[in-house]
Amino acid sequence: MVEEVGADRVVFDNELGPYQTYNLGREMPAGVEVADRFRLILDIFGQRANTKKAQLQVELAELRYELPRVEAKVSLARRDERPGFMGLGEYDETRERDIKVRISNLREELDQIERTEAKRRDQRRESGFDLVALAGYTNAGKSTLLRRLAADVAVDTNEGLHPDLDTIAESEDRLFTTLGTTTRRAATDRDVLVTDTVGFISDLPHWLVESFKSTLDSVYLADLVLLVADASEPVEAIREKLVTSHDTLYERNEAPIVTILNKTDQVSDERLDEIEAALSALAPNPVTISAVEGEGIDELCARIERELPPYERERLVLPMADETMSLVSWLHDNARVNDVDYGEQVVVDFEARPAIVERSRAKAGDLAPPESA
Repeated sequence: MVEEVGADRVVFDNELGPYQTYNLGREMPAGVEVADRFRLILDIFGQRANTKKAQLQVELAELRYELPRVEAKVSLARRDERPGFMGLGEYDETRERDIKVRISNLREELDQIERTEAKRRDQRRESGFDLVALAGYTNAGKSTLLRRLAADVAVDTNEGLHPDLDTIAESEDRLFTTLGTTTRRAATDRDVLVTDTVGFISDLPHWLVESFKSTLDSVYLADLVLLVADASEPVEAIREKLVTSHDTLYERNEAPIVTILNKTDQVSDERLDEIEAALSALAPNPVTISAVEGEGIDELCARIERELPPYERERLVLPMADETMSLVSWLHDNARVNDVDYGEQVVVDFEARPAIVERSRAKAGDLAPPESA
């Protein structure tokens, strides 16, 4: 078949061991490469890694893929005492040491990035933002949905650029488009940041998932997860992907999960009813949308606000002072202010995340009473 179609690469839809790859390669015509699905995924990831964090994660995954193959070559050379066999020898032992050192260094770099991002998450929550993550299989329409949910102003990038320079996630009909994370402020009444992240892929080994841990933390540590599925796929395919996604999410995630059936513009209403009925036990009360057409987005925004942790209501009685005006301005930026009464004292009625309510009380306690005339 390789000769018939003129192929220059043969990709196996499973993992190949180093010896299998070598033996299969010997059977192929000269110049034809043998690879498994993980090598293919890593190659595609390498082409799409445009940020420093994504590049570090891809390199870590590639080295974890290569290490057991180098170790196998070294072991074989030592066993057979034939340093030149299969191109083995001292070079491979040096390569093994170099890989282990580089893996250690990459882990340290990614740990530092994780600490920086954890601090950023804390700062966002302290500023009154809820964190919502988009999850689901690649090509389900997460990036298109982010474009629909986003307000006009970008809030951050992973590379420390000025907020207004943030580009929104690409929306393309191809796999593995999004490797890094893109965060946007949602066009909702409540202050919400939505993050699009790397799509799930079936049957990934632990070492590959672990290599992208710092990116997946955006999902694991969110206040709410929107699990996006492609409604145009066969029911069994949707079911299988939802089951795998739930297994992945519930392992480390404590936030509520809302299932979204996207691409409803590609299916009839009758077909959509069949899908919802077939998945009722796995995904009760899903939100149906078409991110491309904008259908169902208002309903989704309302569902997001219902599913997020409830706001606490607070009433502060403050002295009439310049510092009070600063606090009232801060509350307008970080809470939902219902009413402000300016009299001999300033009375503020507002709702906010518990952390913001706590901070407002501390700020109010620091205000000095007005001096008597």
